[in-house]
Amino acid sequence: MENKIALVTGAAGGIGAAIVRVLGERGATVAAVDHSEDRLREVADVLTGKGLQVHAFLADVADAESVECVVDAIETRLGPVDYLVNAAGVLRLGAAWQLSDEDWATTLGVNTTGVFHMSRCVVDRMISRSSGAVVTVVSNAAGTARMQMAAYAASKAAAATFTKCLGLEVAGYGIRCNLVAPGSTNTPMLASMWHDETGPELTLDGGLAAYRVGIPLRKLAEPDDIADAVLFLLSDQAAHITMQTITVDGGATLGV
Repeated sequence: MENKIALVTGAAGGIGAAIVRVLGERGATVAAVDHSEDRLREVADVLTGKGLQVHAFLADVADAESVECVVDAIETRLGPVDYLVNAAGVLRLGAAWQLSDEDWATTLGVNTTGVFHMSRCVVDRMISRSSGAVVTVVSNAAGTARMQMAAYAASKAAAATFTKCLGLEVAGYGIRCNLVAPGSTNTPMLASMWHDETGPELTLDGGLAAYRVGIPLRKLAEPDDIADAVLFLLSDQAAHITMQTITVDGGATLGV
């Protein structure tokens, strides 16, 4: 991936930071985009300290003007974007009928509208170059009902379908659009769902009360597991793959 430019949103998060690192290790120049300045700077400093070409850019993917400005800045400073990874995401838990307007708006704003804003802006530029690859990080919850996760699941389902529709429309320009759907991954987002030290065990075991099976592989995914799937879909090894989903959940959705 030398001489390639990659743009990764959610770069300060656990999965996003892993994606930035693996792309940088393969020789790409990575524009790491996030709205959290302190965490983003920390990620960029660590990776540039390892000799990787990582550049930090602040933006709010839920804001169209912010996205337009940051993509302009990235292409002016680094060059045309070859790879886009939509990895920004937020989680708001609660029963579907008890979610606040703010819970709903924030979740859809980042997880769905953010994907729309960034994909629209970057892919429009890719079309003129007749090349590019997009991967949107969604969730196995996009296709499987989960209690307390209605907003999150709905936002990821919408992002998934949008990305596939986009992939259909731009295939004629040589642009591929695919999805990676993680299950329970060892990140701060997952930890925020646990109430005590039994959280990891309950995640592995599942629970009848929540109508949720456990993880057949008996382990949580690590961010690198997700990053490796993203890397494959962006690479030339996936040159004939578009509008597809790789689910990385240890079998939690039983292959459905």
